[in-house]
Amino acid sequence: MTIIDTHCHLYASEFENDIDAVIERARQNGVQKFYLPNIDSSSIAGMLNLEHKYPGICFPMMGLHPCDVKENYKEELAIVEEWLTKRKFAAIGEIGLDFYWDKTYAARQYEAFRCQVEWAKTYGLPIVIHSREAMQQCIEVVSEHKTEKLRGIFHCFGGTLEEAEKIIALGFYLGIGGVLTYKKSGLKEVLKHIDIKHIVLETDAPYLTPVPFRGKRNESAYLKYIVDTLAAVKELSPEEIAAITTANANLVFQQMG
Repeated sequence: MTIIDTHCHLYASEFENDIDAVIERARQNGVQKFYLPNIDSSSIAGMLNLEHKYPGICFPMMGLHPCDVKENYKEELAIVEEWLTKRKFAAIGEIGLDFYWDKTYAARQYEAFRCQVEWAKTYGLPIVIHSREAMQQCIEVVSEHKTEKLRGIFHCFGGTLEEAEKIIALGFYLGIGGVLTYKKSGLKEVLKHIDIKHIVLETDAPYLTPVPFRGKRNESAYLKYIVDTLAAVKELSPEEIAAITTANANLVFQQMG
């Protein structure tokens, strides 16, 4: 069984003491590729170091996370743009809007999001969208900028069936992770009505740890619990879930590696 973790922060400080063991455990559980979303300029070095250490296994993205859109956002965006001109990345991400923590920089979040969406079109890259407490707003931005070139993933999807259908209509995929295993999320009921051809898998490690490890550090090896839960929801075998979602991920990222 081959699985792809389409969204994991393996360069985070939570993994600095045992990253080799974390990747080995994941590979023993079928995870063969790890896609690394960038946060801001401070996360780039650690992310690229992992790519260097695990070529063809760890794939970096480039982008500015909405929670890191602050006073210096133009400087941060300039760094993102400079990197995009220098080399190939798997995607532009993670980008988007986050109105959960703070709306102080909402207008700047919109500006940074739109700017990076346009860069994705320029460089022919998918986008990976963060949309916490801003799902509808992110859908609207993507709709405004949509062309045949624009594709990607709504990371950590936890919305309604109507929102899922809007995302799919835009040609985007739903990133499904540990939230699926939470009793009160309602996500299982939504995904019963969604064709698996629109789904990719992710952990968001070290965050959003699935049951039965909720409350502890998440890691890519735990993707198997998401596979098993989705298999039960869709009444398919774990092997079928793995095969289809892996094919979907390869389509998004155009089989990098």
